[in-house]
Amino acid sequence: MSQEGRLVLVATPIGNLGDLSPRAVEALAAADVVCCEDTRHSRKLLSHAGVRAARLVAVHEHNEQEQAALVVGWLGQGQRVAVVTDAGLPGISDPGERLVRAAAEAGHVVEVVPGPSAAVAGLVVSGLPTGRFCFEGFLPRKGAERARRLAAVATEERTTVLFEAPHRLSATLAELAEVCGPDRPCSLARELTKLHEEVWRGTLGQAVRRAVEQPPRGEHVVVVGGATPPDVEEAEVVAAIAEARAAGLSARDAAAEVAERLGVPRNRAYAATRTGPPGVPH
Repeated sequence: MSQEGRLVLVATPIGNLGDLSPRAVEALAAADVVCCEDTRHSRKLLSHAGVRAARLVAVHEHNEQEQAALVVGWLGQGQRVAVVTDAGLPGISDPGERLVRAAAEAGHVVEVVPGPSAAVAGLVVSGLPTGRFCFEGFLPRKGAERARRLAAVATEERTTVLFEAPHRLSATLAELAEVCGPDRPCSLARELTKLHEEVWRGTLGQAVRRAVEQPPRGEHVVVVGGATPPDVEEAEVVAAIAEARAAGLSARDAAAEVAERLGVPRNRAYAATRTGPPGVPH
């Protein structure tokens, strides 16, 4: 048993068992308890890795809040508790978030063994901008909260990553096309890291037609391009540069800050450092 209790989040394969890292195997082998969504699923994974866990305990979306108190108790006894989900990194649209919060609030060490993540994998193969992105996970199934989240995606200037089940994909794509416009670029990915991995790229309008022609199979990672930033008047850029320079920023730093804040090209912001109003150092 460990001298100091600690919670260890362990990423597991999202499809290809070859993606289970040596460090993940070590963390699972060293655990006194392994918390998992489905004990049958995780037992097969551990068997594949040659790990005989001391104890497997089910922690899923329906009991995580209650199980958190039990886990904190084990940590207080000096036990090492590993957390896995059926696939990917715990806490990303999967159980784990409440366990981390409870352990941290109780003053216990929380570690992570990083690895596969469907959200990041789907993003990087999408062909869409990856420098700035946001993760929406699964949208609410209905009601005002779903409408609010869809509206947020429509105006979001960063690339957005979502998850969707096959039987709801067509409806979600149709709603996204309605609020974002049919010409918004998107990517659909399924079976990532598996033998039949598939990544499709196009527009939301095309994606809607494709989902009708080819009924979706398997959970999808949907990546939606960001909204086009609203036009910014030149006077606004010049004024923002003047404010940044008056605050003591160099021309280069002022241009970088203003470009990020207003969503304009950096060379345009830098040009404004030379055309600012009188009295402002250029």
